[in-house]
Amino acid sequence: MYQPLVDVDGFRFTPLVVLELASDTKEEAITWLLHRIKDTQQNGGAELLVEQLSPAAVVSGKDNPNLYLVGASWQRLLSGAEDLGLFKEFNDGSMRVFTYTNKHNFKDFKGDGDGFLSMAECQFVIKHELDTLRAKDDTHVPGYSHAKLYPGKSIIRRLQSKGILIQVFPLHEREELKRLSFSWYQKVKLSFQPLNDIRHYYGEGLALYFGFLEYFTFALIPMALIGLPYYLFDWENYDKYIVFAFFNLLWCTVILEVWKRYSATLAYSWGTLSRKKAFEEPRPGFHGVLGFNPVTGRKEPLYPNAKRLLRIYLVSVPFVLLCLYLSFYVMMIYFEMEGWALTIYSEDPTFWTGILLFIPSIIYAVVIEVMNLIYRYAAEFLTEWENHRLESSYQNHLVLKVLVFNFFNCFASLFYIAFVMQDMVLLRQSLATLLITSQILNQIMEAFLPYWLQRRRNKKMMRKSQKRKTLDDKELPLVDQARLEAEMAAYLGTFDDYLELFLLFGYVSLFSCVYPLAAILVVLNNITEVYSDAFKMCRVFKRPFSDPAANIGVWQLAFETMSVIAVVTNCALISISPQAKAYFPESETQLIFYTVAIEHGLLALKFILTFVIPDIPKPIQIKLARLEFESLEALKKKKMLEATELTETVQ
Repeated sequence: MYQPLVDVDGFRFTPLVVLELASDTKEEAITWLLHRIKDTQQNGGAELLVEQLSPAAVVSGKDNPNLYLVGASWQRLLSGAEDLGLFKEFNDGSMRVFTYTNKHNFKDFKGDGDGFLSMAECQFVIKHELDTLRAKDDTHVPGYSHAKLYPGKSIIRRLQSKGILIQVFPLHEREELKRLSFSWYQKVKLSFQPLNDIRHYYGEGLALYFGFLEYFTFALIPMALIGLPYYLFDWENYDKYIVFAFFNLLWCTVILEVWKRYSATLAYSWGTLSRKKAFEEPRPGFHGVLGFNPVTGRKEPLYPNAKRLLRIYLVSVPFVLLCLYLSFYVMMIYFEMEGWALTIYSEDPTFWTGILLFIPSIIYAVVIEVMNLIYRYAAEFLTEWENHRLESSYQNHLVLKVLVFNFFNCFASLFYIAFVMQDMVLLRQSLATLLITSQILNQIMEAFLPYWLQRRRNKKMMRKSQKRKTLDDKELPLVDQARLEAEMAAYLGTFDDYLELFLLFGYVSLFSCVYPLAAILVVLNNITEVYSDAFKMCRVFKRPFSDPAANIGVWQLAFETMSVIAVVTNCALISISPQAKAYFPESETQLIFYTVAIEHGLLALKFILTFVIPDIPKPIQIKLARLEFESLEALKKKKMLEATELTETVQ
């Protein structure tokens, strides 16, 4: 932890969060905001402690003087943990909602509770208190008549939407980060990731992503072990993939079911499995006509749902369809280039013309990555324009747009080659080129580029502070630490990381029976992904606020949908194999009938397995049921006690 600071009122506190206002923010607005943050809860304040970063730390005119360090007393943090409903381990080993009055019955609670909450949990409490800081009456931000405030409106979100508040981010803890970095990515090891340490420092959402990345990598090992000899000893027999396809069907179903149980175990041990989701506040970018919200009872902007639906179906959906058409058009150009290369090779089969055969696939793979990137920005713009009120709704619509286009853009050519052209040689070549090229580009973007940016940023900070210091150095002053982190790139969440894993899962589950090395390539990619992502989290990005997630959210549904598509695809691949056609030499209709019947049977088996295998292990179900029973019993006793007191009062 940092050395405690002393605020203007004489209270000592540990700096946990940095709040950066615009450099030209008016003094009356700053005074008003700081007063609201420090005011008591009874008066509608957040009851937090704030201290401005020392003005002497301003090295040049470009440095923003309006950086403020925010913290809180331990009593305030503990009461905030109770308000949030954080789960902590009880003395009997169960996970229970933390209550301040019962604090001494929780494991690891000693003395006044110093150290009971992790730094990530403390920072999450402060973020919650800042986010729920609300306007008390119909007014405006002092000095900004255009920044209207309505009763019950979140002040922080309003300041963000008006550009008065630039950013709010949690500080890194240098010693803890140094220990985590060493055990996470600074040494080469054949062991599991320190998921509990990641969760302790970054929160459950990020720990679940790295847990899924690790699980997916280990789950690929059976596919890799079977695929390597299959590839080495069956190189020229492209038609003998029927056995591998059946194994593929079983694999993609089982691993997702096992993951749900494993993630439930992790979430229970971290106290997020049965944690109730907090009521969602409107997004900072949400706008509309001022009205009355019947749910919250507050005045806030309202936007007609019918108008939003018109934007979605009359603009967004046609735009997505247009992008899919453009993707299809680019795919047909690729096939023309492929035909041109084949013609040249057939006329003059030399070493150089043989290399030319791979050029169209490489170009197409690069174009796919560029199109995915451009479409991502367009999808974000459209989803923002649709004006979704809640962040969860925004994310769901964005994920749907991106997944549909990325799936079509990455896999349409492979489906065309497999089921229209029925060319297994070209399918293997195209899959290998797409997979290898996309992984090389991703490694450049995710490993080498962030490392270069981090080195460049450190050199810039060294020139400013006249010292050769980095984020890991103990002697780096807090003022330099805060300014260094303020200039770091903001971590935008796990969206892109899960998207990459989704596409890799598609390459393996859909077509790895044709190119068995796909699983090996993905394993190698995931191993480097662990180290590059860990490096970026520790050295490149600002520390994100903790996300108390219980699972991987909508991505679980995305992966399960891909596994259903994989069942259909692998059955179709089996049906066009020479072995399957040999059983029905005279009746193609009968072959199609049997293929559809088998595919439906496998899908039925898949859904039966999903239903039969519980998502939560039995021991955890028993613990949750016991806690629910104890809660109901406690509620009954409370009601009986209240009834008895009422009777005695009447008598």
